[in-house]
Amino acid sequence: MSATDNHGSATRAVRAGIDCDHHHGAVVPPIHLSATFSFEGFNKKRTYDYTRSGNPTRSQLAEALAVLEEGTSGVVTSTGMSAVALVLHLVKPGEVVYAAHDCYGGTQRLLRALSSRGHFDLVLADLTSPDVEADIARRKPRLVWIETPSNPLLRITDIRRVAAAGHAVGALVVADNTFLSPALQRPLTLGADIVVHSTTKYLNGHSDVVGGAVVTRDAALGEELAWWANCLGVTGSPFDSYLTLRGVRTLFARMSQHLANAQAVADALVRHEAVGAVYYPGLTTHPGHALAKSQQSGFGAIVSFELLGGLDALESFTSELRCFTLAESLGGVESLIAHPATMTHSSMDPSARATAGIKDSLLRLSVGIELAEDLVTDLTHALDRTAERTRAQVAADLPFRDAEVSVLAEVDA
Repeated sequence: MSATDNHGSATRAVRAGIDCDHHHGAVVPPIHLSATFSFEGFNKKRTYDYTRSGNPTRSQLAEALAVLEEGTSGVVTSTGMSAVALVLHLVKPGEVVYAAHDCYGGTQRLLRALSSRGHFDLVLADLTSPDVEADIARRKPRLVWIETPSNPLLRITDIRRVAAAGHAVGALVVADNTFLSPALQRPLTLGADIVVHSTTKYLNGHSDVVGGAVVTRDAALGEELAWWANCLGVTGSPFDSYLTLRGVRTLFARMSQHLANAQAVADALVRHEAVGAVYYPGLTTHPGHALAKSQQSGFGAIVSFELLGGLDALESFTSELRCFTLAESLGGVESLIAHPATMTHSSMDPSARATAGIKDSLLRLSVGIELAEDLVTDLTHALDRTAERTRAQVAADLPFRDAEVSVLAEVDA
C-alpha cells in the first residue's frame, strides 16, 4: 500500500513519484532517458526492456493519473490525438462509434477520416438531447464518445445517463476529461469505462509539453490498450512524462486560481454591450449549470462568447488584448484566446460547424492564473475599444446608406 493511499487527491497529486528513489534517495525521481534496458541474463527480462514498451518515468505518470482518475491502469501517449487514435483501435469494421456532434475538431476530423476508410461506422449526435437514450438503443454502438464540457460551446453531457444507455447495449463508454482534469471531474466514477486526456492541457499546465493519456476502469481493458500502444508506437517520451508529472503536482493549486479567474471573466463578459452570448457552466443561466454542479467539483476555466460586430470586430478585439495571447491550445497558466472557426475547428466544414452551433463570431478563452482584475480590465478595455470602432463604422456608413436609399427612391419614382 502506498503511503498516500488514504490521503486526498490533492495530496496524492503532490506526492506522485516523490521519495521513491531507493538507490540515491533523490526526493524527486530521476528521469530514465535510456532507450533500452539490459537483461539480467539469457532469457531473463527485467521489468523494462525497451522504452517504447515501457519506461520507469512514464510508468510513474501513468500510475499517478490512474490514481487521480480512480482507475486501474493508465497509458501515456505522445499526444492527445494519439490517445484518441489508440482508443479507436478497440473498434472493428462494421461496428458503430456514437460520438458527440460538437466534440473537438481534431477528434471529429479523425473520426470522419477513419469512418470514410471503413474502420467503423460513425454517428455524430447531440448527447445532451432528451432522445439520446432511445437513439443509442436503436444504433447499438460499440463505443460511445462523450466530451463534457464540450469544446468550444461547453455543453454538459450527463455521463451517468449516457453511460447507462451505452452499457445497456454492450458499448464501451469513453469520456474526454481534458477540459476539467481529475481535479474537477472523474468520469470513471460516473459510469465511463475509459477516460481520455490531452495531457498538454491542465495536467501539464505550462504549455511546454504535448502529450496524451488513457485511463481505464477495467485492468484487462488497460492491458489491451497498452498492447496496442506498444504495437503502434504511440507511447510518450520519458522527458515529456517527467515534465507532465511535475505539472500534475501543482494541478489542484492551479485549478483553484483558474476557477476563480474564469468566474470573474464570465461575469464581466455578461455585462458588456459588445458581447452577444456567453457560454460558461458557472453561470446560473447556462442550461447545463445544475447538471455540471451534480457531476463536477468546479465549472472549469474555459469561457466562450460571441462578439457582436462581425469579422472587423473580431480582428479589432483580439489586437487590443495584452493579457490574452491569440493561440491554439488551453489549460496553461497563461491566458489564451482562440477563434474556433479559423483555428481549433477549422477542419470542420461550415455546415458541420453550423450543426454543432459554432458560429464565426465565437471566441474561446482559456483563462489562466494571472490576477483576475488584470484579466477583466484587459478584456473590458478591448471590448470597449471594439464597441467604439463598431459604432464609428456604423456612423460612417450611414451617409452612404442614406444616399443609396435616396437614389433608389428617385429611381422608383
